[in-house]
Amino acid sequence: MRVGKRLLPLLAAVAILQVLFRFGLPGVWAGIPRFWDFENQLDIAQQISVNAILAFGMTLTILIGGIDLSVGAVVALVGTTTVYVLGLGGVEAQSTWHLLLAVAAGLGVAALFGAFNGLCAATTRMPPFIITLATMWVARGAALRFNEGRPMHVPEQQTLFLALGNGRVAGTVPIPVVVMGVLFVLTAVLLHRTRFGQHLYAMGGNREAARYTGIPLVRREVAVYVLCSLLTGVAGMIHASQLYSAEPASGVGFELNAIAAAVVGGTSFTGGIGTMGGTLLGAIIIGILDKGLNQAGVHYSFQYMVKGLVILAAVYLDVRRQSKRA
Repeated sequence: MRVGKRLLPLLAAVAILQVLFRFGLPGVWAGIPRFWDFENQLDIAQQISVNAILAFGMTLTILIGGIDLSVGAVVALVGTTTVYVLGLGGVEAQSTWHLLLAVAAGLGVAALFGAFNGLCAATTRMPPFIITLATMWVARGAALRFNEGRPMHVPEQQTLFLALGNGRVAGTVPIPVVVMGVLFVLTAVLLHRTRFGQHLYAMGGNREAARYTGIPLVRREVAVYVLCSLLTGVAGMIHASQLYSAEPASGVGFELNAIAAAVVGGTSFTGGIGTMGGTLLGAIIIGILDKGLNQAGVHYSFQYMVKGLVILAAVYLDVRRQSKRA
């Protein structure tokens, strides 16, 4: 019940933004007549899919009082690693097994970064902000080593991989939206219906108390960062598929969008507070803002300003909520 109450303001915000962009402001702006078209709404859902998947992982790290600034660079590294392996062996090597090997390589690289981030955060006194800032640069440099920093095109024969970012289920729902929905359900069940999720809330609420209750803090923290990186790996493959190529310089700022979605969705930077439903709604709010402002012809510089103000308002409300609880 309490989770539902937290989501009501976010649902109201989604509804208000939908109405605002459809009908505009009387006497000031006429709105966007085709904003509610089914294809336009599907386009919004497809555009937010990568950010939402990243935000699911980011929510887990923020819940335990951490952060992962490396996700944008890992998106680029996973994309370049996967497409590089896909391109090995020429046209004759383009088989399903070759695709599985490429996917395993991409997810393996992501998991390595997650394990390193988690071990450093759990076993040293270094703040996660600094750890993941460092690994962000390492991942970015590694991505730029592929093909001397030039884009690498996905082989045309890899239709399954290309369908991951561009295909549709039954010719209607984009596959990235389906993947986002499946991962949302899995992460929501993990967080809200398992002992593992209860441990994360306990760690974020009071780490010392969690230690005394017997929660294996190191294992849990490493697991959280690995999960975050694996979700990043999935997002990186979808992104490369959508672009039909791996861009070593892509993913810049993705970590900030993921943090924004989590924070707007009600995840507290102090840890211990947040829901997957809130994060999904936060990603939807940001996606509606991006799409609506773009279709309204608002200059991109003002779009950045609006998103900044929205994030500032979300953090302010979180601080107010924390103060009242205290």
